[in-house]
Amino acid sequence: MSIESTNPATGDVVDSFEATSDEEREARLERATETFAEWSETPIETRQRLLARAADVLRENTDEYSELMTEEMGKPIGQARDEVAKCAWVCDYYAQNAAQHLQDEVIAGDESARTVVAYQPLGPVLAIMPWNFPFWQVFRFAAPNLAAGNVGLLKHASNVPGCARAIEDVFDQAGFPDGAFTSLLIDSSEIDAVIEDDRIRAVTITGSDAAGRAVAETAGSQLKKSVLELGGSDPFVVLEDAPMDEAVETAVQARLINNGQSCIAAKRFVVVDDVYDEFVDRFIDEMAAQTVGDPMDEATDLGPQARPDLMEELHEQVAETVEQGGELELGGEPMDRDGAYYPPTVITDVPENTPADREELFGPVASVFRVPDEDAAIEKANDTRFGLGASVWTEDLERGERVARQFESGLAFVNELVKSDPRLPFGGVKDSGYGRELAEHGITEFVNTKTIWIQQDAGDEADRVE
Repeated sequence: MSIESTNPATGDVVDSFEATSDEEREARLERATETFAEWSETPIETRQRLLARAADVLRENTDEYSELMTEEMGKPIGQARDEVAKCAWVCDYYAQNAAQHLQDEVIAGDESARTVVAYQPLGPVLAIMPWNFPFWQVFRFAAPNLAAGNVGLLKHASNVPGCARAIEDVFDQAGFPDGAFTSLLIDSSEIDAVIEDDRIRAVTITGSDAAGRAVAETAGSQLKKSVLELGGSDPFVVLEDAPMDEAVETAVQARLINNGQSCIAAKRFVVVDDVYDEFVDRFIDEMAAQTVGDPMDEATDLGPQARPDLMEELHEQVAETVEQGGELELGGEPMDRDGAYYPPTVITDVPENTPADREELFGPVASVFRVPDEDAAIEKANDTRFGLGASVWTEDLERGERVARQFESGLAFVNELVKSDPRLPFGGVKDSGYGRELAEHGITEFVNTKTIWIQQDAGDEADRVE
């Protein structure tokens, strides 16, 4: 069976790949297991050196990898280059900090003993990754896990097989041992069998909450650790003392980044009444001014949706919201051109319990809500089953921090768009999942946190017991 990748800007087939057969899957699992025995004992200084080399490989091939991402999923080319640079950054981060994050922790215990906590690798870890950041979301899993001494197996989204193979090649070029990082071009129906395999010790997924529930259920039945980074419906709260120029400019960026296909994109714009009209008028004008076009063109702000079916699903959510009373201020119809293009879209007066109110709209569609004051803004921000990111805009930084602490989210930003950073833990609460990626928290998710007790006066203790 072959797997095709299709350019969403044109509908043309980019490339075709042979799917991983059952026999090849078994061979790759066995090779990963054998490699783990060696890799887990490799000095961490060597693992860090190879990660630094992976960062070099990424930088040396930036144009190739960014063009591949743009061809396979439609990401604007400038954003694709930024993604490659961020992948190199996360490799550099763990190349420089992994040893410190994983060093034994000495803890005071019994006076007659030395007690430490050691962080030891678990084994092969399966990563189920999405298409929207086809390099970054893989590297933010791979870099800490390889540094920790685990080996990785990747089940990537079926529409970015070229990216999956390219990432595997990055680690090969960097000098990692064969089997340290392996791509499995398999169907989603095969995921359970891989999770259930005794050689797999843990699993992580970035995707929808429905997919996360399925993976967690299978992993839980096998008593295997899982980390879930799932969807979001992030609020962007604008208070009456917001720095309006920055808020409007960032709101457009936060909604349209990656063609609007980001779990941490701002999706629900919650604006207090005093500045509602000004913000909405300026926001609509700026959304309308964005350039929609060929993602390979440097001047393009918004490219296509990653697949035609995703665009159709997005449009159904918009249409249902408008049918139930939402006010369509901008956009709202698939564009009449080749490719899966959906325009910048703004909906105001969003009724309760409509898709734009309750669901994640994974595309360039902004839902705007008018609220009377700060308390109502916080209540509306938290009125969602998701809890990934949130931001608040105010000139009063103490007020901003106080509001940020009240958001039910894993990430809260004041006067900045929500973003990931290798130095900071990343993840959500509620239906946005559990566990953390990045920083020290990310590298210790998939390790055996082992308590070691060394009795210092064993002879005296034995005499006392006797």
